[in-house]
Amino acid sequence: MSTSSPDTLALSSTALRVLTKLNLLVGALIMALLIASLIAETPVMSALGVPRAHFNSMLFIGMRLIMVIGICSVAVVHFVLTRLLLIVDTVSTGNPFVAANAARLKAIAWALLALELMHFAVGAVAASVSSAAVPLNISWGFSLTRWLAVLLLFVLARVFEQGAGMREELEGTV
Repeated sequence: MSTSSPDTLALSSTALRVLTKLNLLVGALIMALLIASLIAETPVMSALGVPRAHFNSMLFIGMRLIMVIGICSVAVVHFVLTRLLLIVDTVSTGNPFVAANAARLKAIAWALLALELMHFAVGAVAASVSSAAVPLNISWGFSLTRWLAVLLLFVLARVFEQGAGMREELEGTV
């Protein structure tokens, strides 16, 4: 193991902890925006760039639905970040090839798949409530990279399962 690994692991752990806090902050902000849109619909929608002349209930419902999906995605991202932190902790103790990490990687893969499906849901909602007068411009689309990451995580989880099995077998023979 190189001498920079402990520094890299410490940096990774710190970054994951910071990202976890930022993710929760974003979730709180989206929740506040959702609540504000229910309490003070007109000012919030104006602040979001919807011209008063184009207010319509479908647009409001769509925007709120996107906020709800955003809140759900915060929970999924929190799940991913906490699992990654647990994996980094096992790596720092020198014991990464354990069944728990294989399960964590598989869970992360499922979570990223869920995030991709939420991404498409946001795009579908935006497309369904958008109009020529008030286009709901949300950058969304298919990303081969994200789908490959999901597949890679499923494969990596299987590699970790096999590595953990080989390690247990080796420890049983010693």
